[in-house]
Amino acid sequence: MTPLARIIADRIRAAGPISIADYMADCLMHPLHGYYATRDPFGLAGDFTTAPEISQMFGELLGLCLAQAWLDQGAPRPLVLAELGPGRGTLMKDMLRATARVPGFHAALSVHLVEASPHLRQVQAATLAGHQPHWHDSAASLPDAPLFLIANEFFDALPIRQFRRTPDGWCEHLVGLTDDRLALGLSGPLPAATLGHRLADTAPGEVVELCPALPAVIAELADRIARHGGTALVVDYGGWHSRGDTFQALRQHSPTNPLAEPGLADLTAHVDFAAIAAASVPAACSVMGTQGTLLARLGIGPRAEKLALSLQGPALTNHHAAFHRLTDPAEMGNLFKAVALYPKGAPVPPGFDA
Repeated sequence: MTPLARIIADRIRAAGPISIADYMADCLMHPLHGYYATRDPFGLAGDFTTAPEISQMFGELLGLCLAQAWLDQGAPRPLVLAELGPGRGTLMKDMLRATARVPGFHAALSVHLVEASPHLRQVQAATLAGHQPHWHDSAASLPDAPLFLIANEFFDALPIRQFRRTPDGWCEHLVGLTDDRLALGLSGPLPAATLGHRLADTAPGEVVELCPALPAVIAELADRIARHGGTALVVDYGGWHSRGDTFQALRQHSPTNPLAEPGLADLTAHVDFAAIAAASVPAACSVMGTQGTLLARLGIGPRAEKLALSLQGPALTNHHAAFHRLTDPAEMGNLFKAVALYPKGAPVPPGFDA
């Protein structure tokens, strides 16, 4: 049993079973034993690899997308270039490199990172040395200015609650103890109004997941964009309406039991993009597509061909594999979705306007 597993087990013995959301929050962000608080989880040496770590093309194209959105909105200045959950800072670094020649963009921007992990803040500071980033605990403290923001694989790590429809109504999956080991169980039936709006598209036995923190974060971004201008790009894996059990854990790039090693594995769940769209209304407009389609419209094909000219051998093979992984419908191309939030009356952001 990990040190964090013992802490969680003692909490359950004292106060009873806890929600999956509370369990995820402890596992990911406990100040001493939490997953993100204690390690760099990215890349081959970590537990998972995100799109910016797969290829520089991802950050380059999304950076140019935001820069063009800035130009299309009249090049307001100053502007906030921000990222939620910046990981190592790789995505922001690629965005800044690609946009360095956009006239006036760098002179007008300041870099802001929403990051809760002290360890990852140190990694980001080294990656972005020379760009003077500012750190925030939440999006609520970002400056009041036109906001051009990226959130790549941020919302999938936010804690979720999980509910199962039974003949008696909705019950919640809770983390409790069985023979002194962490185990999932079901609560009793919840009030009739709980998830009543999901009765039409579910059947008894099906699971629905809710992310309690998501609506407030999206509403905050949409309100800022409505008041000051800007564009927010959200790229993550998931679909339209939560349906099914997607609570999962990764360790050393392989799936593992989410309850087996608290604090030592990454915990995630699929993102409900319908919830993102709903939370952005009425402040801002939203438009959605797949990652593969977005990257294709932004020009990943020609960019990949240009980069390939200077590569050979294993480097060229890896480059082609990265392009395939980012765009192919059977890889990340369809599973990962992209949504843009932008002001009412403003042009639709590049890549979403076809």
